[in-house]
Amino acid sequence: MLRLTDIQLPLDHTEADLKNAILKRLKIDSDDLLNFDIFKRSYDARKKTAIVLIYTVDVTVQDDDALLHRVKDIQGQAKVGKTPDTSYKFVGHAKKVDFPRPVVIGFGPCGLFAALILAQMGYRPIVLERGKAVRERTKDTWGLWRKRELQPESNVQFGEGGAGTFSDGKLYSQIKDPKHYGRKVLTEFVKSGAPEEIMYVSKPHIGTFRLVKMIEEMRGNIIELGGEIRFQQKVTDFDIKDGQICGLIINDHEKLVTDHVVLAVGHSARDTFQLIYDKGIYVEAKPFSVGFRIEHPQSIIDKARFGPNAGNKILGAADYKLVHHAKNDRSVYSFCMCPGGTVVAATSEPGRVVTNGMSQYSRNERNANSAIVVGISPEIDYPGHPLAGIDFQRKLESKAFEVGGGTYNAPGQLIGDFLVNRASTELGKVVPSYKPGITLCNLADVLPAFAIDAIREAIPEFDKQIKGFSLKDAILTGVETRTSSPIRIKRKDDDLQSINTQGIYPAGEGAGYAGGILSAAIDGIKVAEAVALSINKKYA
Repeated sequence: MLRLTDIQLPLDHTEADLKNAILKRLKIDSDDLLNFDIFKRSYDARKKTAIVLIYTVDVTVQDDDALLHRVKDIQGQAKVGKTPDTSYKFVGHAKKVDFPRPVVIGFGPCGLFAALILAQMGYRPIVLERGKAVRERTKDTWGLWRKRELQPESNVQFGEGGAGTFSDGKLYSQIKDPKHYGRKVLTEFVKSGAPEEIMYVSKPHIGTFRLVKMIEEMRGNIIELGGEIRFQQKVTDFDIKDGQICGLIINDHEKLVTDHVVLAVGHSARDTFQLIYDKGIYVEAKPFSVGFRIEHPQSIIDKARFGPNAGNKILGAADYKLVHHAKNDRSVYSFCMCPGGTVVAATSEPGRVVTNGMSQYSRNERNANSAIVVGISPEIDYPGHPLAGIDFQRKLESKAFEVGGGTYNAPGQLIGDFLVNRASTELGKVVPSYKPGITLCNLADVLPAFAIDAIREAIPEFDKQIKGFSLKDAILTGVETRTSSPIRIKRKDDDLQSINTQGIYPAGEGAGYAGGILSAAIDGIKVAEAVALSINKKYA
């Protein structure tokens, strides 16, 4: 097959237009084109009145080697080449010998794919998930949103599917992926019920409701392959001897013997982070970001990004990505933008308020929301202890709970009031989506002064890129603190094991090696491969 890149067509093109563009690029007749598939579709919206779609396609022709040689001799036809092999290659399979079964702690995107790959290679992994199965977990999560009832072990952060289940379901990342692991992730998602378009659109997403069904399907696949999923199983101790993991203690009493453990605990497993530190597994503090959620009418974002093409079905709800370097040397940026979504309560600890964003597949809610966050670092903001970032997060979340009224309401403020440092007393035209509700206030009481100053400076600058961003009736809701893990459980580059504890494989967001569903899933695959290679070597 041949791959053609950078085929540009108008929004209203037909399939025949795409086929003709392929024929023109290759300078062949229609009979010579046996088939073509879309590998990727993106858009260029820099000219709002003339937005174009950009295609990468894989084509099958009569004699691709001869055609490729001829095309490359034609000046200006360099955007044609052989289609690379993006199929997944297993690094090995379990040998027919007895060995302690590998254990995966956590069943978010990283743990899910670590377990799936291990199961597909015949290693019969055991998954320990402290939360509940995804449907029970969904009910508990709605309990906080509707009834203000928090379940500390079953919420937005803990349970089958991880934090990504209650998100926009974004499936794209900027990480380098030379082995095409991302393709494996998307392929497995489609097999489990995701729409096929995620294989080719430039910014694929799924949404919460579809993710629930997919996760259940993938869980069933792991079990069919000999894996085991245990819910409400919290690891309360590690049995480590001479720098080697020998087993785990579950729920304070059950011992599980194993010498290969994948730590895929997510970015909010604070008690587990403490346990890891106490057991001497190497941990270091890392940077993360804090800020607020901002909500605008989605129509404003669509118009700013797409102009007269706002509302086009192919383009969908518009997103944005913004960065500003403030005068106080802080970076302010948008994070986890959710077109046509809602702001959700995402705390996992009583007496604290945390916000996050979520969208369904349709992205058809009235508001757009995004985190607007400020980068912080251990060297400047929480020096001294590897777990100091957790204390930093908790103080902000507790303050948000207090300012919100102590009922899991989130503190909120209109942009117009925020910019002039005035407490909000009534809502404008933008209706906040956060449940269970918001309490209007002055958000300057919630975040450190350096963060408030940087965000105040950034919002008018963002308005220059997204007209209407500083809309006075737009809403800020706080606080956003779980942007990424506040720690890194450092691992070796070669075998991906902890730098000081053999058999421990730090992985995913919680360990500081991913950010988002796709990158976490990819890291799960990498770690699963490392576990398989180690088992085969140890038990050859």
